[in-house]
Amino acid sequence: MSHEIVPVDPIDIPSTSYSRPAQGREDSPEREHQYTRSLTFREHVSEPFDSERLPATLASEIQRFLRIANLVESEEPRIAYLCRFHAFEIAHHMDRNSTGRGDEEFTVIRRKEKSDVRELKRVYHAYKEYIIKHGATFNLDHSQREKLVNARRIASVLYEVLKTVTSGAGPQAIADRESIRAKSEFYVPYNILPLDRGGVHQAIMHLPEIKAAVAIVRNTRGLPPPEDFQRHQPFVDLFEFLQYAFGFQSGNVANQREHMILLLSNTIIRQPQKQSSQPKSGDEAVDALMKKFFKNYTSWCKFLGRKNNIRLPCVKKEALQYKTLYIGLYLLIWGEASNLRFMPECLCYIFHQMAYELHGVLAGDVSMITGEKVVPAYRGVSHETFLEKVVTPIYKVIEKEAEKNKNGTADHSMWRNYDDLNEFFWSIECFELGWPMRSEHDFFCVEPLDTSKPRRWREKLRFRRQTKKTDEEMEDDEELGPITEEQIKPTQRWLGKTNFVEIRSFWQIFRSFDRMWSFFVLSLQALIIMACHDVGSPLQIFNANIFEDVMSIFITSAFLKLIKGILDIIFKWKTRTTMPINEKKKQMARLGLAAMWTVILPVLYSHSRRKYICYFTSYKTRLGEWCFSPYMVAVTIYLTGSAVELVLFFVPAISKYIETSNHRVFKTLYWWGQPRLFIGRGVQETQISQFKYTFFWILVLLTKFAFSYAFEIKPLIEPTRLIMKVGVRNYEWHEIFPEVKSNAAAIVAVWAPIMVVYFMDTQIWYSVFCTIFGGLYGVLHHLGEIRTLGMLRGRFHTLPSAFNASLIPHSMKDERKRKERGFFPFNFCRGSDGQKNSMAKFVLVWNQVINSFRIEDLISNKELDLMTMPMSSEVLSGIIRWPIFLLANKFSTALSIAKDFKEKDEALYRRIRRDEYMYYAVKECYESLKYILQILVVGDLEKKIISGIINEIEESIRQSSLLEEFKLKELPTLHKKCIELVQLLVEGSEDKLPVEKIEEQHSKLVKALQDIFELVTNDMMVHGDRILDLLEPLEDSEEDTGIFMRVIEPQLFESYGERRCIHFPLPDSTSLSEQIQRFLLLLTVKDSAMDIPENLDARRRISFFATSLFMDMPDAPKVRNMMSFSVLTPHYQEDINFSTKELHSAKSSVSIIFYMQKIFPDEWKNFLERMGCENLEALKREGKEEELRKWASFRGQTLSRTVRGMMYCREALKLQAFLDMADDEDILEGYDDVERSNRPLAAQLDALADMKFTYVVSCQMFGAQKSAGDPHAQDILDLMIKYPSLRVAYVEEREEIVSDNPEKVYYSILVKAVNGFDQEIYRVKLPGPPNIGEGKPENQNHAIIFTRGEALQTIDMNQDNYLEEAFKMRNLLQEFLRNRGRRPPTILGLREHIFTGSVSSLAWFMSYQETSFVTIGQRLLANPLRVRFHYGHPDVFDRIFHITRGGISKASRTINLSEDVFAGYNTTLRRGCITYNEYLQVGKGRDVGLNQISKFEAKVANGNSEQTISRDIYRLGQRFDFFRMLSCYFTTIGFYFSSLISVIGIYIYLYGQLYLVLSGLQKTLILEAKVKNIKSLETALASQSFLQLGLLTGLPMVMEIGLEKGFLIAFQDFILMQLQLAAFFFTFSLGTKTHYFGRTILHGGAKYRPTGRKVVVFHANFSENYRLYSRSHFIKGFELIILLVVYELFKHTSQSNMAYSFITFSVWFMSLTWLCAPFLFNPSGFTWEIIVGDWRDWNRWIKEQGGIGIQQDKSWQSWWNDEQAHLRGSGVGARCLEIVLSLRFFLYQYGLVYHLDITQSSTNIIVYALSWVVILATFLTVKAVDLGRQLFSTRKHLVYRFFKVFVFVSILTVIITLSNICHLSIKDLIVSCLAFLPTGWGLILIAQAVRPKIEGTSLWEFTQVLARAYDYGMGVVLFAPMAILAWLPIISAFQTRFLFNEAFNRRLQIQPILAGKKKK
Repeated sequence: MSHEIVPVDPIDIPSTSYSRPAQGREDSPEREHQYTRSLTFREHVSEPFDSERLPATLASEIQRFLRIANLVESEEPRIAYLCRFHAFEIAHHMDRNSTGRGDEEFTVIRRKEKSDVRELKRVYHAYKEYIIKHGATFNLDHSQREKLVNARRIASVLYEVLKTVTSGAGPQAIADRESIRAKSEFYVPYNILPLDRGGVHQAIMHLPEIKAAVAIVRNTRGLPPPEDFQRHQPFVDLFEFLQYAFGFQSGNVANQREHMILLLSNTIIRQPQKQSSQPKSGDEAVDALMKKFFKNYTSWCKFLGRKNNIRLPCVKKEALQYKTLYIGLYLLIWGEASNLRFMPECLCYIFHQMAYELHGVLAGDVSMITGEKVVPAYRGVSHETFLEKVVTPIYKVIEKEAEKNKNGTADHSMWRNYDDLNEFFWSIECFELGWPMRSEHDFFCVEPLDTSKPRRWREKLRFRRQTKKTDEEMEDDEELGPITEEQIKPTQRWLGKTNFVEIRSFWQIFRSFDRMWSFFVLSLQALIIMACHDVGSPLQIFNANIFEDVMSIFITSAFLKLIKGILDIIFKWKTRTTMPINEKKKQMARLGLAAMWTVILPVLYSHSRRKYICYFTSYKTRLGEWCFSPYMVAVTIYLTGSAVELVLFFVPAISKYIETSNHRVFKTLYWWGQPRLFIGRGVQETQISQFKYTFFWILVLLTKFAFSYAFEIKPLIEPTRLIMKVGVRNYEWHEIFPEVKSNAAAIVAVWAPIMVVYFMDTQIWYSVFCTIFGGLYGVLHHLGEIRTLGMLRGRFHTLPSAFNASLIPHSMKDERKRKERGFFPFNFCRGSDGQKNSMAKFVLVWNQVINSFRIEDLISNKELDLMTMPMSSEVLSGIIRWPIFLLANKFSTALSIAKDFKEKDEALYRRIRRDEYMYYAVKECYESLKYILQILVVGDLEKKIISGIINEIEESIRQSSLLEEFKLKELPTLHKKCIELVQLLVEGSEDKLPVEKIEEQHSKLVKALQDIFELVTNDMMVHGDRILDLLEPLEDSEEDTGIFMRVIEPQLFESYGERRCIHFPLPDSTSLSEQIQRFLLLLTVKDSAMDIPENLDARRRISFFATSLFMDMPDAPKVRNMMSFSVLTPHYQEDINFSTKELHSAKSSVSIIFYMQKIFPDEWKNFLERMGCENLEALKREGKEEELRKWASFRGQTLSRTVRGMMYCREALKLQAFLDMADDEDILEGYDDVERSNRPLAAQLDALADMKFTYVVSCQMFGAQKSAGDPHAQDILDLMIKYPSLRVAYVEEREEIVSDNPEKVYYSILVKAVNGFDQEIYRVKLPGPPNIGEGKPENQNHAIIFTRGEALQTIDMNQDNYLEEAFKMRNLLQEFLRNRGRRPPTILGLREHIFTGSVSSLAWFMSYQETSFVTIGQRLLANPLRVRFHYGHPDVFDRIFHITRGGISKASRTINLSEDVFAGYNTTLRRGCITYNEYLQVGKGRDVGLNQISKFEAKVANGNSEQTISRDIYRLGQRFDFFRMLSCYFTTIGFYFSSLISVIGIYIYLYGQLYLVLSGLQKTLILEAKVKNIKSLETALASQSFLQLGLLTGLPMVMEIGLEKGFLIAFQDFILMQLQLAAFFFTFSLGTKTHYFGRTILHGGAKYRPTGRKVVVFHANFSENYRLYSRSHFIKGFELIILLVVYELFKHTSQSNMAYSFITFSVWFMSLTWLCAPFLFNPSGFTWEIIVGDWRDWNRWIKEQGGIGIQQDKSWQSWWNDEQAHLRGSGVGARCLEIVLSLRFFLYQYGLVYHLDITQSSTNIIVYALSWVVILATFLTVKAVDLGRQLFSTRKHLVYRFFKVFVFVSILTVIITLSNICHLSIKDLIVSCLAFLPTGWGLILIAQAVRPKIEGTSLWEFTQVLARAYDYGMGVVLFAPMAILAWLPIISAFQTRFLFNEAFNRRLQIQPILAGKKKK
């Protein structure tokens, strides 16, 4: 029966269930059980249902009842039935259209109502008593805590069911279930703070700071009575008051209540306070939060000239309450704002209005109009009032505007993005929205339907602004009369863009950085003038004539400013609607002034040239005289504004004050310079910072200009003069402009490449100086101080003191000492601060780190023993026992030294003491042997003998007579005997040995002791008879005769009778066993132990951790006093764990587990050792598949790896809190043991960790996955179960009935794991789907409301973290309290380690490239350049700063594709500070296959293109001072633009040479002007090669490797990279960057490109490579080769081949790389079997017809259409530019046809016309063949064959005829191909550009046929060399070697992986 009343079918397969066997009760709540599958109960059958797979509509309402039913099923079946029936009633109430099944059961339950109520009460009271009994105890173990939580859950649900049943179970009771649920006091789901009654006994609620914060929030004294808000009970706290006053959602209120309490408590504890047990009242903490939260709001009010609405009473206690209410109000607004969170000033506007209403409500103000108390405009009638009335209207505007984006294809000017909508609130007009907001306002208009308003309405608006009347007053105005709906509706107009329009144009680069381009242009002009005057010294510039000529640059400057003014007006045209009238006037005035100067300066210059007034100076100076002219006076006036800017540049404090001041005078002064915007003001740095980056750029620019002048410009002057003198009369083609003088075209061809290089090579010089400065900075900050294991061993003894100084909080006394010596360098004060237990803390932390290595399988059990440090009471006294890997072979070496030592004891002591570790090894071995013998030997006589020997040794040491009294030659023999002894002890303590075995071991042990005794006394001791003398007093004793005789026999150490002389087996003591094991290792370990750990990653991590301890980091506070922080990871549908099926599946390549075994062989071996299995099959037999899944997943780029790494932060915090609180005994006992045994302490540690750290994973699809039964949902739940403090936020989409219509409703939900289930904590309704912008930032935005703390770390799901790095987090967070220049940091940049670079060469290249950027690159960006932004994760944000300023990323579709970097731009523009810290690193995975890398590079290039046209880059370029602007440009879009123009420079050079060759100019210049090899051109090509070959990243890379690994290794790695074709890789990447950067700026098309992150060693087939690289690389490669071939064929013979080869080498290299690299870097790319398969696949793909639904990987036609997607959204200008660029392909035909033998040297234009006839004939032939194929190929195949033969014979006949009649030669045929093939391609490009005009015509069909033929031809040309090389086996072997050289060096088995589809 029960299966009929649950709205989903029961699931019979347990594996698909997401529930866990739960803990419950048997006879009482204290017993546990698991529910059974079915149970018969009277007239009905109850079965447990899968309570997890429910529709989203019902899950939140009924899931808890079904879970409890399953939980109590076995013991209380009737209760379970009632719970399920109650769930059905709720479901039926929610869906009135249900069939009402269950009426019969309802009748049954009515008959048994009394017994049911009795049963419910009985069970309910039983659980209630259990809760009362155990609820106040917080020292419960894990199972007891689970029982208590279950009891609370059951009691809470039973209370709801009981109330419903007792009230009659009617519909009203079901409808009132929310109020009933609210009264349930036993189980209230909570996140961190259990604020319900049942949670008061938890440890976190006992923290004084939490109590203080709760008291502040719950201070409701003085609030208006609850009756005013339709509430019948007192307000619980301030947040409940705000909820009822303004209508906030309950989930939002609960979420922000906890948020506020945690913020307050963490702020309170850090406030300085007197010595008292209680913290302060919280005034200072609330003031600190007020300052942080409302800094942006108050600045906004000042900017708009409005008084802020934060009004406080004079009474201090009331003021505290008011402040808390204002902060709470802002948090509630922010928590419910959804997508409005990206619009911070919109939130300021909302808060401004609501704060005013809040003050009115609190003050009890009375309305002047109604005479009643003031109430909020949007009064809290329901708990969704704020969402419906405030958030949703603005959200709808955002949503509709985003729809106009058309998935990135629409022009940015056609829709308003987040920035446009937010910037509307930067103007005073935003207050016209009113409050309540007027829906008829233009802001809410999203369609530009009517752009004109009625005149009367415009007059009313103007009148309202002038008189400042309200809407109500305007409506009552008799003169104007009320405005009707008919008048209002047509008056709405679309406001359009605000302040900025994102227009696709390369002019944006000039417009954003106009000062830089103007500077470079003017400098170029000055350098050319100087070169023309042959200036050799800078002082020669002051020559009157030269100086006057140089001053002509200001005429150019005036023209550039005119261009800038015109561009400003053009680009801002679409903002004219929202632009203030003053701004419009200013734009026109600036344009007019610029135009005026472009007239005045040239006129004055021409009239006053060489006419100036001079006067002699009265003093002897080098100048001798001063001369000036009217032009110079005009220039002086012209430069007045620049002079003022220069003065302000040198005093940035004044400049900042002027910009940020709201005083009318300063606003007027600043008005002319920049548009007055809310952001971008006051971004100046301090004087010192400014000096540093100014000095850097002065050096760069001086070097650049000196090089350009000497090697680029000056060498061109003389050739230019010669070219201008030559008169060319005989051209080799038809010259269109034969009358042009001075050979202008030739001069352009020569100068153009130089000009391109001139504007590009600054990027090169920046890279050079970046390398130098970054290297120096790294050296000064101790980077690479410990690089190798040898250096680690040498410096290990300093680690404890460095650890103590860096990571251990200092006492006040130590702090004072540190401040006193703070003058000295950092590393001088790294000594111990005298803490008694500091060494013990280091040992404890070190062992935890090493244990984490073992858990991660980086080290083996043996390595674990060798690397751990024993913890004993000796550590507290400062005596430390070093890990054995430091002491490896030290003892053996000491024995070798001592046995043959001939000098005195003092010399031997000094020799051993010289090596500190050797001394420790000898000392510890001696002490250990003495300690073991003291325990082992228990016989009186034996003990006496042992004591005698020890006394003899120690006495000889004291008297320095050891070498005289002992024969040390026998030490090696003694060493062996001791090893034998200790091995026997170890074997005897392993397990419980049988009696026979014990006796045997005992005998061996006695013999070993006797041998040692004999060896020492007879062979080593000179006076060994002294030991026997100890026995002499016993000779005459009768009672001891037996003993004496036993000694003499000898039977020493042997037991006799009942007396035992040795204690064997030894006492069962863990510490003793560990000490014996360590002693054995000390005696036996060899040199090989010096190389542990063997794992490379473990070595790197240890070395970096040790190095970081010597870096400059803030002092560590105690955990309780540290800043709190959260970690946020966005997740979509990526892998959480590899499934078992995925691990063993080998469909696409090898199985994942096979791949992992081969790539990580040492870790696989360690894993098997940890599992106790020998191989994979043994793992499966023992049922350890889940552990196998985890092991493999932790080595991929999975979410589980990321979560494990970030949860180390919590583990580290708990350990550090333990060290803060624990006493010496606790530390000696060990952290793990204390946590298990001391429950109160463990609870306190958990409480502190919860208060300081929160981890939220935003699994956007979790709800949908759970409903669909996706295994990913179970993986996520497993993560939450494994890490109980992990929280998952997701978006739930479900249908609800609203006004009898189904509507989709969205919720943001936070869940945690409770006893094996996911438990919903908070639910916040959204105004609509959250993903209306870019996916990742929207995903972060919906989850950010659930984060906590003052800092927020953003982590991607391809990242990792390490325990040793987590220990430094509290140091890092202290950076927020440091001032970095003018302001404290707001973003902390962190270092990244690329963990995917250890296998293939490509992975290695990419790893080094990324590493150089995230280290030396960002190091320089942060300091001294001060332009580091946010380059993705793992940066740490000042959370409060960013949640009040737009969040941690931007989300506008397309423009914010690189969403992360925009967070950095936004922070900088809002006067934030971004730093970079290298003492902490996290892991990061990267794509390591060529295709994956190329997709990533394409995405980044797309993102940089969008940045180029963004308002953020424009504002940075305009607001920064000149030198900081240079830093911004060359470290952002400048790198990509420089790469682009370097490639363009190659084309310009080659097409220039092609023009010279084909026109005949080159021949004339060489013969007449003797212009042969121009050195400047060689310099230009060399500069381009520098960029092309990756040397821009190569230099910083070598420097960084040198710093961290040593410069010899860096040099070796660099050479090895070149041998592995690194130059090919970097050149190929250059093509990827330039193609996508340039194309996106012109046409758009930026999009996210998924790359996949699983097995990367796979073969990509030929068709895939062709699709990916055809347009970006292959076409360009073929074009360059044709250019080079034509140049080689027709260049003048007098030009040497050597010169030609030298100049064009880099071009040949680039073109061949672009053609060959995808196949060179493709695994198994030259294997014959694979080549054959690729060919078949290629032919199938190229011939397949496309269509709707056919993917591009299946058909050439589908791919071809998708490849043109970027053109569909292009504007007319971009299409025209595309056509103009395509015209270059016609140059070949125009030039080459005049060089055919058939033309007989004719230069008539008819020759060119006839060439088009040939092309037309060719096209007609192709069309005819295609038409014949369509008509005859299927039905009349023979006719089709005859037709093709006829066509072929006809063509052959024409060729033979022409060769006989017109002398057509073979060369002519080749040249014709070179001429006509580019023409055909040019026609295809033009046809694609004009596709909208010709699509659907036969011309477009022919274009498709022609394009297919070209692609097929190019494919064949590319495929042929591969097929030929595949015949040579050595080629495949060579490819494998250079691709996987790293794997071969590590002896990894790469060949089985390449073999593919092989399992192990």
